[in-house]
Amino acid sequence: MIPTLLGIMVLNFILIHAAPGGPIEHMISQMQDTSHQEAGGAKAKMIGGNSASGEHTTWNDEVLKDLNKRYGFDKPLWQRFWHMLRQYCTFNFGDSYFKSDSVAHLIFSRLPVSLSIGLWSTLIMYFVSIPLGMAKAVHNKDHFDTWSSVFVIIGYAIPSFLFALFLILVFAGGNFWSWFPLRGLTSSFWNSLSWWGKIGDYVWHLTLPTCAQVLGGFAALTFLTKNAFLEEIHKHYVIMARAQGFTEKAILIRYVFRNAMLVVISGLPSLLIRIFFAGSFLIEMIFSLDGLGLLSYEAVTTRDYPVIFGSLFLFTLLGLFFHLLSDLMYRFVDPRITFETQS
Repeated sequence: MIPTLLGIMVLNFILIHAAPGGPIEHMISQMQDTSHQEAGGAKAKMIGGNSASGEHTTWNDEVLKDLNKRYGFDKPLWQRFWHMLRQYCTFNFGDSYFKSDSVAHLIFSRLPVSLSIGLWSTLIMYFVSIPLGMAKAVHNKDHFDTWSSVFVIIGYAIPSFLFALFLILVFAGGNFWSWFPLRGLTSSFWNSLSWWGKIGDYVWHLTLPTCAQVLGGFAALTFLTKNAFLEEIHKHYVIMARAQGFTEKAILIRYVFRNAMLVVISGLPSLLIRIFFAGSFLIEMIFSLDGLGLLSYEAVTTRDYPVIFGSLFLFTLLGLFFHLLSDLMYRFVDPRITFETQS
């Protein structure tokens, strides 16, 4: 995990610095816009063309030199990367260039939103898709399998953001009912509620975003589970178990489930990363939730390097942890699996 993390950080550092534009250019652009707004059109008419151009260039050069020195851009690239690595060893991500706050505080203040959406979406997907996929495999090609496939495919064909807008229109104060809130993770009076009231308010705010997020990965996981179970059901050990007198339910749970779930577990890390961070950006924007997806997008558009690198470091670290968790789940589902070198 350590060399993988280091290699990803090196690659991200090089690619981001190689991209056109940067935080200094963005700062100068903001300062120029502010200066033009304050000066107005009258000041532009009072300054001659040649002299104004020279003053403008000199002002930019002085500001550029000061900003490069202040943020360390006057140092070689390898020195800046080494300084970043030493800071990250103690989880010191530095300060944001544009938000006047530390990167660690920005990330961890928005982490509960992304974790809430990602955690509950993943749990609902697995607790619904796996039993449904098992039932479709057992009743393959009958009416239940056909009609459930129709509904699952229709759900898969609808984009998550479009379904989110539909939920808002119907259930969040649109043209029909106003049953659910439209903004935030909790209500403004959340601190004054009891424990049960806080849990209910939390679930109340998360219902629509979670439903919209579940729709995207629901169909893929259902069909993956169905195909994995179908492949195992037709293998020889299932025929032997039937010959020994085991019931279909016992065969499915005791034998088939353990082998078929290995395929499903293998896709868990990428699914979690996609749901937690990449897939939640549009959901966060639509439901006005300040999560990591929205924070990362804002950092990329403004070239806020500390926030970009801090977010990528956290995403990579969690991704590696999820892969490790997937390997441990392999051993839990099937203890016969070993990662030791075999002669």
